[in-house]
Amino acid sequence: MTVQNPTSRPLLATLMTAATVLLPFASAQAATTLNFAHTHPVEDAQHLAAEHFADLVDERSGGDLQIRVFPSGQLGSDTALVASARGGQVDIVLTGNPYYTGLVGELNVLDLPFLFDDYAHAYAVLDGDIGQSLLARLGDHDLKGLAFWEIGFRNLTNSRHPVETADDIKGLTLRTTPNPAHIAAFKALGANPTPMPFTELFTALETRTVDGQENPVSLIRSANFYEVQDYLSLTAHAYTAAPLVMNKAKFESLNPENQQLLVQAAIDSATFEREELARRMTGDLEFLKQQGMQIVEEPDRDSMRDIVAAPVQASFAEQYGSELIEAIEAARPNTE
Repeated sequence: MTVQNPTSRPLLATLMTAATVLLPFASAQAATTLNFAHTHPVEDAQHLAAEHFADLVDERSGGDLQIRVFPSGQLGSDTALVASARGGQVDIVLTGNPYYTGLVGELNVLDLPFLFDDYAHAYAVLDGDIGQSLLARLGDHDLKGLAFWEIGFRNLTNSRHPVETADDIKGLTLRTTPNPAHIAAFKALGANPTPMPFTELFTALETRTVDGQENPVSLIRSANFYEVQDYLSLTAHAYTAAPLVMNKAKFESLNPENQQLLVQAAIDSATFEREELARRMTGDLEFLKQQGMQIVEEPDRDSMRDIVAAPVQASFAEQYGSELIEAIEAARPNTE
């Protein structure tokens, strides 16, 4: 017969109670929280897509992965965020393609003016072998490319006069990204391109440090540029992708199931963002008109293309070869 120590029962009860209390804590501790930073306003489709991404990851991982989103440049400018993602201070970063071209020069091809015919052409490139091979090159720089989200087709705003032809761009001081293709294009058009962080742009427009800038319609609205810009011209002169990237070491520290989960959620959220931007387009233009912006809906894009497309493409080809440009041109969807 086994004789129990009478003191063991209270001790056992205490241990069981402690285990019950600690189980939720242990479960919570098992969750991995990833910080996700971007510079766009919370009203922008980028932020809505970031929240959608966070929700998908939470749901599909059963709460094992949590995403905490920091919008509006809370953790730094676009350039700073890329550096933070490489160094591991921020786990996930979303910013425009121009901010990665200093690392992978071939990415510059995506920013060449007048290269993409339309959104369908851009998506065929980004979601296909060309886009995936370009994302993979970020791996040499401590980054894991998850998917291509987007900024969109860029349009020109300014505070001086309507832009209807290439001649109207001459003499304008325009904020650009630091991308060499953007800078070269506006120099060829006779403008004074001024690279500047997006987080500083509104103040620069307000103080007339620069005359204008170029961004998609959705961002012109969500960043309130209509308050400090009088004229919008739908030039659609260049498309800007937005690679969603993660610190490579952090990504590789996750188990294979969570790695695949993150990549798929990033791809699905890219589709969400694209659809949201398309849905907003008409309403955004109408809103900007109501705020008093004068909109040139059909500028002479050919006059601009004739000046910048060939020489800027030639400059890229001289440095990186013409294969990527030719592959992108060949990737046009068959509309017949």
